[in-house]
Amino acid sequence: MLQISRLALTLCIGGLTACAGVSSQSRPASTDQVDETAVNVLFARLDKDSQRFEAGLALARSGEVERAQTEIKAALDDLQANAELCGKLAGCDQARFFSAYDRLLRLDVDSPSLATDADDDIDVNAEDATVEVGEDSPVIASLPEMERTITLLNGRELADILTINDAVNAGIEKWLSQYRPNLMTTYVNYEFMRYRMWPEYHKAGLPEALLFGMLAKESNGRVHAVSRAGASGPLQFMYTTGLRFGLSAQDGFDQRFDPGMSARANAAYINEQLKVFNGNLELVIAAYNGGEGRVRRLAARGGSTSFWDPKIYSILPDETRDYVPMVLAASWLFLHPERYNLDFPKLDIRPGAIELQTPATLTELSVCFGNEGGLYDGWFRTLRNLNPALDPQKKLPSGTRLEVPMQLQMAYPGKCAGGQWANLAKNLSAATLAMHPVRQANASHAKIYTVRRGDNLASIARKNGCVKIRDIARVNNIRAPAYRIRAGQKLRIPSC
Repeated sequence: MLQISRLALTLCIGGLTACAGVSSQSRPASTDQVDETAVNVLFARLDKDSQRFEAGLALARSGEVERAQTEIKAALDDLQANAELCGKLAGCDQARFFSAYDRLLRLDVDSPSLATDADDDIDVNAEDATVEVGEDSPVIASLPEMERTITLLNGRELADILTINDAVNAGIEKWLSQYRPNLMTTYVNYEFMRYRMWPEYHKAGLPEALLFGMLAKESNGRVHAVSRAGASGPLQFMYTTGLRFGLSAQDGFDQRFDPGMSARANAAYINEQLKVFNGNLELVIAAYNGGEGRVRRLAARGGSTSFWDPKIYSILPDETRDYVPMVLAASWLFLHPERYNLDFPKLDIRPGAIELQTPATLTELSVCFGNEGGLYDGWFRTLRNLNPALDPQKKLPSGTRLEVPMQLQMAYPGKCAGGQWANLAKNLSAATLAMHPVRQANASHAKIYTVRRGDNLASIARKNGCVKIRDIARVNNIRAPAYRIRAGQKLRIPSC
């Protein structure tokens, strides 16, 4: 891997950081007159510097190391100077300089060694550059250029991006203010099912911080989340995409709701798209949200390899432009909460299991466990996340095995196997059932309805008067909570 002069890189990084760090008060006001000639001159010099850098790489490949070093350093020095000028010039888009710098570093990845005397005492290898990525990582083995992308979420490179990128800083502010409850909820939900999800990312050589960032933005760690578009599970897979990565329906259970399997599918998707986008993590995250086809076409049309390039960024939907920096921001906060006055709760996340001694529902268990262990929001969500195939209102027979945190395993005999709180939970459950008795849908007089594009069980129930969603689902063996149906499917609609 090419190692450009440390001095040149430091100068360039420092220059770009200084430009991006200029306060809004010191930048030219938007009402200032734009000197289009001066702006165009800077952009022309930017193109020339990029060409000179690439010419230096070509010289390195041909063995002219000393001359290559001179050309590369001169190109980066000029890029630094022009970026500083751009920051002071009204109408000059600094994003073009950041995009060019990012592209040049990615070109560097595929080049032969070009070490300098300044690098002789620096050991650059995968172990130094990554955190918690094993030597047998399939990403490192198959894609050496991914080394930098992985450290993007575990090392200094992300710090550089946070310094020069207002979008990620804005994302951090959102997570620390209006979305702070969402971030904390995500953390608690994730920690209790971490033993199911993180190993899948670790096997794939991907950073845990990325998993957390995507989980925070997609579902807040709610395993049974379903979007209006039908994306389902903690990482929000559409049905067809889920099938592509091994998530199907087994015994009536939609595997998109399984935390471990969804993490495995998500890691496989990320690695697939990292190959497509040559290790560009931001474009991969954009593809996950906005569709890989769309992002590939925009990248090809704009001739750019940077998500932040205006030729890509400005054309993407608002949702995707918000999604990428929010994922990166949540990932960074997961790694460095101490830098942002953020205290994640200390949790006992050891996994455990219980075997029911008496019949109970998940809802009843959440009542009798109460705030065991000091968990402010109780245990309903955790019990559901760890046992995703179970209906929380369905009475489970004695002997049923449930995955629970270790602290609930220890608390179960005293709190939920019998006694005051178990009796309270059963009485409340009986009262709920009395208020909302199970409807006995008349399936013998059912009529047939053909599902149309855009239908869902709620809309079908409304069209048919007093019939309820659960009645239709029960008669047609459709599983909650997704209630997945397809256009053209024949449904029996029970009479009221």
